[in-house]
Amino acid sequence: MTAHRTTAPRKVLGRLSLPERTFVADALRTETVGGVLLLIAAITALIWANIPALHDSYESVSHFHFGPEALGLHLSVAHWAADGLLAVFFFVAGIELKRELVAGDLSDPKAAALPVVAALCGMAVPALVYTLTNLSGGGSLQGWAVPTATDIAFALAVLAVIGTSLPSALRAFLLTLAVVDDLFAILIIAVFFTNTIDFAALGGAVVGLAVFWLLLRKGVRGWYVYVPLALVIWALMYNSGVHATIAGVAMGLMLRCHRHEGEEHSPGEHIEHLVRPLSAGLAVPLFALFSAGVAISGGALGDVFTKPQTLGVVLGLVVGKALGIFGGTWLTARFTRASLSEDLAWADVFAVATLAGIGFTVSLLIGELAFDGDAVLTDEVKAAVLTGSLIAAGLATVLLKIRNAKYRKLCEAEERDEDLDGIPDIYEEDDPAYHLRMAAIYENKAAEHRRTAERKAAERRALAEVPGGAGDDDDRPA
Repeated sequence: MTAHRTTAPRKVLGRLSLPERTFVADALRTETVGGVLLLIAAITALIWANIPALHDSYESVSHFHFGPEALGLHLSVAHWAADGLLAVFFFVAGIELKRELVAGDLSDPKAAALPVVAALCGMAVPALVYTLTNLSGGGSLQGWAVPTATDIAFALAVLAVIGTSLPSALRAFLLTLAVVDDLFAILIIAVFFTNTIDFAALGGAVVGLAVFWLLLRKGVRGWYVYVPLALVIWALMYNSGVHATIAGVAMGLMLRCHRHEGEEHSPGEHIEHLVRPLSAGLAVPLFALFSAGVAISGGALGDVFTKPQTLGVVLGLVVGKALGIFGGTWLTARFTRASLSEDLAWADVFAVATLAGIGFTVSLLIGELAFDGDAVLTDEVKAAVLTGSLIAAGLATVLLKIRNAKYRKLCEAEERDEDLDGIPDIYEEDDPAYHLRMAAIYENKAAEHRRTAERKAAERRALAEVPGGAGDDDDRPA
């Protein structure tokens, strides 16, 4: 007789493992702080660029050039922010992707299918929405890639501002979506926005990357080795005509993100921990400061909804992202026969999909690349990115607030640690030692309550036995 092994059906957006939950919590904490700084930078840029007395100074600072001209690096401040600082952002994205591939959710093909399909649908549908809008309105198809990106820092800043208690599974889903999103955004930039290639410079960058990889494999340590080498690789990649941020993600992917025996953290995790605050707290906010400063007026905002290029961006971010991610998630669950976690509803998935319509940083970058040479249309598309991101944030806020009481209960359950051992109780339910600790705790509490009850009873008896106690005078005749 053959025994049939039964396996529990896989859960969509189920509870994270404890190590994954700890990593996600640390990553999101830094990204949330960076997201708040990003919001501040974006608001500062809009104020700086739209106050008449300050507008000229914003333009002057943005277009101020510096750097060695002989090396082809005499760039404007805005250019340094887009090509230089964002390379740091994509370096961190490369490490995140590598970690997800070797140690995170993407290391399991079955678990990886959900975020990968959701992210792909969340990029394809916005591109399709933009394309259809422009075909029907006679607009340019150049900006099809603008609404395909999700800005995780901006999305987390919105969560921080509205104060929703989003469960860790949904936060991790949003983070993984953004990681996969960043990978495909890099591929889009590399394939579709590289016009001319200097093969000598590109060859030099490839040689530099090979040296970088060899040094890592040999176990060479020291920032003074890698930082100068990284700068050389970045400069060569920039001069090759391929967008310089590609160098950042390539170096990030080369770092080892699995732990050897005796290691508390892998080199990739360690470097990510060091560099992520620089990326989230400095690189991305400075990029926003010099990219989000577009002139906003009633007429300009009206044009956002009348021109096919800008309307396509808004609809792509607000409608395309939500439908794409939600549809991709539902289809994956449907055809893999996985079931949604009992703690969540499909309305929660739709709310997170709507939140992913915030496409600030990378959307602004792609907008600059797509309409390079047309300053007016570039600014209009930037205004469309800001408008679409704000509408998506507003819709997500309403949807998430409706379910916030449920989220708060889930988060309380995830955080509860009654035995005070530093591990949430929900992760120890199958551990006999945990139940023995809880039994001892409750026995001590029960003993304390019994002692209290005996003491209170003794006090009542003593009070009742006092001569002439309360109530004696009431029996006397007046």
